[in-house]
Amino acid sequence: MTVTLLDAILFALMLVSALLAMVRGFSREILSVISWLVAAVAAFLFYKPLTPYFAEYISSDTVAMAASAAAIFLVTLIIVSYITLRIADFIIDSRIGALDRVLGFVFGAVRGLLLVVVAMLFFNWLAPENQPEWVANAWSKPYLDNFGKQLVAALPENPEQIILEKIQGTSGEPATDTPPAPEEPGSVEGAIEDSSGTEPTQPQ
Repeated sequence: MTVTLLDAILFALMLVSALLAMVRGFSREILSVISWLVAAVAAFLFYKPLTPYFAEYISSDTVAMAASAAAIFLVTLIIVSYITLRIADFIIDSRIGALDRVLGFVFGAVRGLLLVVVAMLFFNWLAPENQPEWVANAWSKPYLDNFGKQLVAALPENPEQIILEKIQGTSGEPATDTPPAPEEPGSVEGAIEDSSGTEPTQPQ
């Protein structure tokens, strides 16, 4: 294994990502990710109540649903991003600002590595054989493949099916409330007691 163009690309992406994250700060990078996650969760949870309003102007139910989710996502992202930006600026200007930038550098380097790992996964899928020498003989190729296998192993099976089931609401059949079956009376006297509400009289 020798140092090839792939190794240079990996190093360049990690360095650029690390420098950008250092300038922005670790807190801003993390809060930015949180903002996107919150917006995605909000769109997933609240798109159904808003869909009928879009359906009044959009004939396609699928497009109306997508428009509802997109609107909630964008509005939530703008609001949460504004809040997190204020929090990040406060942290950077505080005494721990230097530490925040150092952690941001590390975070950016890891993010750059993850981007190359994902790109290598797609490349191996598209061209499993006859790869260029600068890819196949790269020093970092075995490490990238190993990280990619670990990443795939951490994912659930059939993630696209899970996402479709969540969106379409078909992940489980709705439970039907069936009334419980009436209990069998233990005896004829018990049946008479249940129907009349009085205890049967014992013969003298």
